[in-house]
Amino acid sequence: MFTGCGTALVTPFRQDGSLDEITLRNLVRRQIQEGINFLVPCGTTGENPTLTREEHARVVEITLEEAKGIVPVLAGAGGYNTAEVIELAREMAALGADGVLSVTPYYNKPTQEGLFQHYKALASAVPLPIVLYSVQGRTGVNLEPATLKRLAEIENIYGVKEASGNIAQMASILQRVPERFTVLSGDDAVTIPLIALGGRGVISVASNEIPAAMTRLTEAALAGDFAAARALQKKYLPLMEVNFIESNPGPVKAAMALMGLLEPVWRLPLVGPLPQNLARIEKVLEETGLLTHARSGD
Repeated sequence: MFTGCGTALVTPFRQDGSLDEITLRNLVRRQIQEGINFLVPCGTTGENPTLTREEHARVVEITLEEAKGIVPVLAGAGGYNTAEVIELAREMAALGADGVLSVTPYYNKPTQEGLFQHYKALASAVPLPIVLYSVQGRTGVNLEPATLKRLAEIENIYGVKEASGNIAQMASILQRVPERFTVLSGDDAVTIPLIALGGRGVISVASNEIPAAMTRLTEAALAGDFAAARALQKKYLPLMEVNFIESNPGPVKAAMALMGLLEPVWRLPLVGPLPQNLARIEKVLEETGLLTHARSGD
């Protein structure tokens, strides 16, 4: 179900900081029209730490309404309090989400046994497919291959979004987990090598800007057409890199604003990119033809 390219959706806001529901609907429709494989609202890229519980539910609800069962929806449901994460995941299930993406508990930095028990409790309480999210650079903890092997034995733990940036760790994970367990890249730039090792796709930031191209890249790699995948990677690698010139989703929302897709609004403590970085983002968009597409309405 969660194979190929899934977009870690940004959350658009109005100039007054409120949730921009109309733009969100337009963004989801654009994703589906351009062939995305699945959608991931309310993750890190969706600024979920700054959403109220009601807003979080509303973003997922709108995404589901627009997806209309055409593509699956993997709703973000993570945090550092296991009981609260379970409550949130149950709410996502009640809304009709097809699965939940749950980041490792941050700040309190649990041990590997703590991580195992956290996810075991979540899987026992929520019958949906659960995709774990390992991103040590943000959370301070790493889901180690041995722990993932244990977790993969739990039936409804579907897979992992692996954003460690450590190719050797990804290879070790893929060697240890069963075939049914899905390993997805958490970094656009390493989608191809992860698929070459046996991964099944990516949860992408760049697909907010280029859903069709990222879907083609991922599907080409999954089909073994690495020449086509590499050609797309070569063209869009500068975009993948500039999206992280500052903390995500600062750059990607700035790029989307330049493309005319949303208002350039972030919620504190996030702010827009520095002027020199915004100039670099605009230059990459120009070089990849994305500003031309925006101006022509394509």
